Amino acid sequence: MNGFYTILLLVLSNIFMTLAWYGHLKLQQSGTSAHWPLIVVILFSWLIAFFEYCCQVPANRLGFVGNGGPFNLVQLKVIQECISLGVFAVIANILFQGQSLHWNHILAFFLIICAVYLVFMK
Repeated sequence: MNGFYTILLLVLSNIFMTLAWYGHLKLQQSGTSAHWPLIVVILFSWLIAFFEYCCQVPANRLGFVGNGGPFNLVQLKVIQECISLGVFAVIANILFQGQSLHWNHILAFFLIICAVYLVFMK
């Protein structure tokens, strides 16, 4: 079960992180934050990133083999990166609808999945 909760928390943390990193750009496009000083944009992003850490830290604790989880450190990192790119692709297409995926993006995601497979090989 720790593996399932780890993946779930990593997905949630990456949703928050993607919104923290790129959500302010959508707010700027919509005019909401167009005139915010940079420090306010940074603080706004940090506020969102706080929730990312509230999911990321427990995910790593639950998932790490040293704490009874199923994943070693390298596996945790590769899983996190794979989830991060998947979440980014979905959110980018929802928030920034002019950004479409092309064949080379699909191939890149496939190769990342291959990397995950390689990391889990014994």
